[in-house]
Amino acid sequence: MAEVDLLAKLPKGKRKITQRAEAKNPEVIAKSREYGELYFDGPRTYGYGGYRYDGRWIPVAEDMVKHFQLKAGHRVLDVGCAKGFLVKDLMSVCPGLEVFGLDLSEYALMHCEPEVIGRLHWGNAMKLPFPDKSFQAVISLNTIHNLERADALTAIREIERLAPGKGFIQVDSYRTPEEKAVFEDWVLTAKFHDYPEGWVRLFQEAGYTGDWYWTIV
Repeated sequence: MAEVDLLAKLPKGKRKITQRAEAKNPEVIAKSREYGELYFDGPRTYGYGGYRYDGRWIPVAEDMVKHFQLKAGHRVLDVGCAKGFLVKDLMSVCPGLEVFGLDLSEYALMHCEPEVIGRLHWGNAMKLPFPDKSFQAVISLNTIHNLERADALTAIREIERLAPGKGFIQVDSYRTPEEKAVFEDWVLTAKFHDYPEGWVRLFQEAGYTGDWYWTIV
């Protein structure tokens, strides 16, 4: 179990923190947590402001294949896959890799990349519909923090169940009170968040033996 940055090559977007903070209210947060069209492809106030494939995940996929020593025939699951961008790129950089995704957003799954049709499942992270030890790697990026703490604990245990020691979880965090204040101005969907040491305690409580890293606003 170790801290490792597998998203180091992902471009960092410019975030208008003050503008988001001024627009936030309970209605905006509720709409964002529906994970529908507004969240993915509506105004930036509600989420991504347009979630479109642009190839940025290719170098990340390459690093993941290398990190997990993946090869053709291995099975990988992306928990919180959205429209399947990473699923697509993992298959692209490692031909023959069996990659699947799971997400609770019907909108995202209905607007997925053509290459991943049939590989994405509807569901939630607390009950992954797959047998024990059935994947060589399970990835979950910026998803687990959208659950309450008890549900996050369950989801982490599910990831461990499917791929003991072969998980990678990235979640929202902050290292200083100043970063925490910026995060709280920006965040729309996270229900549980903490400093890194708080997350590590949760991982340990779940018996998680995979790797992790943080998204710092």
